[in-house]
Amino acid sequence: MALDWNTVLPLIFMAIMGLALLAYVVLDGYDLGVGLLLPFATDDEKDVMVSSIGPFWDANETWLVLGIGVLLVAFPQAHGVVLTALYLPVAVMLIGLILRGVSFDFRVKARDAHKAMWNRLFSLGSLTAAAAQGWMLGSYLTAFDHGLYARLFSLGIAVTLPTAYAMLGAGWLIMKTWGELRAKATRWARLVLWPMGVALVSISLATPVVSPNVFERWFALPQFIGLLPIPVACAAAFFAAFHVAGRKQIVEAGYGWVVFASTVLIFVLAFLGLAYSIYPYIVIEHLTVWQAAAAHNSLVFLFVGVAITLPAIVIYTIFMYRVFWGTATELSYAGDK
Repeated sequence: MALDWNTVLPLIFMAIMGLALLAYVVLDGYDLGVGLLLPFATDDEKDVMVSSIGPFWDANETWLVLGIGVLLVAFPQAHGVVLTALYLPVAVMLIGLILRGVSFDFRVKARDAHKAMWNRLFSLGSLTAAAAQGWMLGSYLTAFDHGLYARLFSLGIAVTLPTAYAMLGAGWLIMKTWGELRAKATRWARLVLWPMGVALVSISLATPVVSPNVFERWFALPQFIGLLPIPVACAAAFFAAFHVAGRKQIVEAGYGWVVFASTVLIFVLAFLGLAYSIYPYIVIEHLTVWQAAAAHNSLVFLFVGVAITLPAIVIYTIFMYRVFWGTATELSYAGDK
């Protein structure tokens, strides 16, 4: 295929959409994970946990808006197929995200008798959103097949994706908290690490079975040899997290960030593997990037907007994390008595 502007522009938007969704999964993944871990903490610890994600969680969802927005305007045919097939789980995810947002605000000002209810709803919203995202990923990988095995595969990811988010959340809390809460976060990381690892390995083995396209991409030579660094690097990151989370002295020495960084690396490598598996399709076995793309003039117009919007989002995100980085403090609001 000749590399001209008509060919390259859809690929640029595909990359932007993919990177936006990856940023969302990593950034919103850790605050979803904190919500999943909330029931296992004391009341005072819950306030610190919420405080650790307070400045970030709402802005993290900006990346989801960007990714879905690019899908809508740059790939309208794919948007129609994807959203039609995933209408119900998308609605469930949005309900979970709305529930989290409402609970986040109401739990702070609620009376003591109601605060526990909002904490539970915050955790329920986190679990609902995470499970719905897992189901959507499974459905997407099986090309929206409605067969029994495809449904079981989607259910498997819906059940296991929350463990990966919980691992991200535990790693985040190890970096952002102190004392007994950090010790608890380290224990949570050790507990959830192996279920996450088993889930990722199971998904990796099952995906080629349910998707012939993925099987052909990964298990043909010489591609198989060239792709070996991805699973090897994932294994190295897994055991780095295992090593640090299992040794209290390493965490206390200031290397607890390795747990979070290793988990992020696993997510990034999994994303790269997925991108390789589905290329050049945007809807597996149905629509390629170029078939689903909008008219060239529309993409050019959109490119100007994204060239302004994307750097603004990146700069804002970096600025926000720089300003609010450091150990979390106890939750407080102006006007509290």
